[in-house]
Amino acid sequence: MNEQTQMNFWQDHSLEYLEMAFKTDFQERVENPDGHGRRTGECGDTVEFFLMATNGVLTSITYDVDGCKNTNACANTVVHLATGKTVDAAWNITHEDVSAFLKTLPAHDTHCAELAVGAFYLALKDLARQSKHVNTVNTKENAIDGQDIIV
Repeated sequence: MNEQTQMNFWQDHSLEYLEMAFKTDFQERVENPDGHGRRTGECGDTVEFFLMATNGVLTSITYDVDGCKNTNACANTVVHLATGKTVDAAWNITHEDVSAFLKTLPAHDTHCAELAVGAFYLALKDLARQSKHVNTVNTKENAIDGQDIIV
């Protein structure tokens, strides 16, 4: 990357995007999480989420990324949007929410937001499967496979 390209990168992106792209505070693999989800995109990037919940509230969310800065920005944004939310509210987070928060995610990289949210949904589904409080609910259009899950 030449100096002009680097200068354009920093000027072309929102502060929200830059913070989420380079922040690593929540990059951590967790042993025995309450919920875990992993997804690999067609681009080869992989995102994993590790969820901890108490009384139906997401109290800790960490992730691991093997991918580009856009995928890292999207995974970090999911953590930012979901931490402290109820599990039910977390199901309403969409890839459009992630893109909107970042403001300058390139349009041709929205698949990174889809990948991050998809991995997060898998973690929510796993959290529901492992939950001790069992009720069947439909996860609406946000569910990866559109089937009922256990929460």
